Amino acid sequence: MKFLLTICVGILSIASNVAFAAEYMDKTPFQLSRAFSPGVITQGGKTVWVAGQTATRDFDGKDISNNFEAQVKQVFGQIDQVLKDAGGSVDNVVQMTVFIKESRYGDRFVEMRKDVFKNGNYPGSALITVTNFARPGIEIEIQAIGVIGDNCSQEKRCSVKK
Repeated sequence: MKFLLTICVGILSIASNVAFAAEYMDKTPFQLSRAFSPGVITQGGKTVWVAGQTATRDFDGKDISNNFEAQVKQVFGQIDQVLKDAGGSVDNVVQMTVFIKESRYGDRFVEMRKDVFKNGNYPGSALITVTNFARPGIEIEIQAIGVIGDNCSQEKRCSVKK
C-alpha cells in the first residue's frame, strides 16, 4: 500500500510539473523566429539556479572540443539532468544566458534551441558573444533558471493581460 501511495504521489508530482510550467508571454513574429519569450511569469514553485554549463566531452566521454553543435546538445543535456535531479526537466527553464565564442554560431544556436523547446515556450534569453572561455575548446556556455511546479501557465495566466 505504501509503495502504491509513493507511485501515485510521484505521478501527481510529474503531472503538476507538466500542467503548470509557467506563463510564457505573447511573442512577436521576430521573437518566435529567434526562439525567445519577451517575459516568463512564474508564481510559486521551486526555483533552480543552474550554474553555467560547458562541455568538451559528451556523456559517452567522446571529445567534443571545438565542436559547437555537439557542445550545444551536451550542454542542454546537462541542464536537463540538473533539473531532473530537482524534479523537473529542461522544459522548466524560464530564463537563460547564453555565451558563444563566435557570433557566426548565433543563428545555428537559435535553430537548435527551437529543437529543445518544441512547444514554443521559449525562455527569456540573452545571447552574448565572448572572446574566450576558461578552458580551451569550449564554444558555448549556458546559465539557466528553472521553475518547477509553478502556479502559472498558458491555461492559468498570472499576467494582468488575460
